[in-house]
Amino acid sequence: MDLYCIGELLIDFIPGTEPASYVRNAGGAPANVAIAAARNGLDAGMCCTVGKDDFGPFLLDTLRENGVKALHPELCTDAVTTMAFVTLTPDGDRKFTFARKPGADMLLCEDDVKESDIASTVIVQAGSFSLSASPCREATIKALKLGRKYNKLVSFDVNYRNLVWNDDVDACAKEVFQCLPYIDILKISEEEVDMMGGEAGLPRLMEDYQISLIVETLGAEGARCFFGGKVFDIPGRKAKCVDATGAGDAFWGGFLSSLRIQGVEAPEQLTEEIIRTAMNYGNISGWLCVQSKGAISSLPTREQIQQYL
Repeated sequence: MDLYCIGELLIDFIPGTEPASYVRNAGGAPANVAIAAARNGLDAGMCCTVGKDDFGPFLLDTLRENGVKALHPELCTDAVTTMAFVTLTPDGDRKFTFARKPGADMLLCEDDVKESDIASTVIVQAGSFSLSASPCREATIKALKLGRKYNKLVSFDVNYRNLVWNDDVDACAKEVFQCLPYIDILKISEEEVDMMGGEAGLPRLMEDYQISLIVETLGAEGARCFFGGKVFDIPGRKAKCVDATGAGDAFWGGFLSSLRIQGVEAPEQLTEEIIRTAMNYGNISGWLCVQSKGAISSLPTREQIQQYL
């Protein structure tokens, strides 16, 4: 398998053609990244737990329709799917409402992460959203540790949301720092840099935790990379909306896809040329997603990205 994603699934509700109508989209960083990779021709799998309620089969079908393997679909239970509801306001801003049925043990468990899956993949991708609740936290950390054990490319997307940690930035940072020893490639956004100690401290952070690469996404301004003692930027592309749901995930899915397309299978194979190519690829992917204000239907294919290379 090219890419193994782990995490909780989310539901995006985006405005439809009528003011009161809504369209369901299976979303969330892990699912979006997996789908972005699949649309780029990679073999992608998503390890998640869903319910046999109204949304569970819909979520699994959405993944499959977009070329993603739903790992261990037998993990379906009779409980309600863990999800966040994401509503786009008329100006394109995102409004989050987190929901979990009380007493429903719908979170991914440590036993759900199979060592054989990690051993047979190339890139292990996880995100900080899953660290907010046990036992999904243990499942996420297990996947990261196994990725390091088998010398895989371990990718981690810091995705801070006030609703997850009740506006406690320190709590989020504490969880993320516990994962850093197992991470090769770290993705953060401008709003999360301060949480990690500020941009000036990132090189020291990389040295202390032996992180190979940090990519900072800058929205419409492009992206910045810290690698090999150097800092370099990829300029952004102007688009209609700078805060589209899924745009950052489209960037990261495109970035990881480019690494795999270029034949990277281990951290020691990363070079500045390979990373610049991947950043440009991801930047185009995010830009194409932003143009349509995000969501799974806007995650581009390899053919669409190739037109702008």
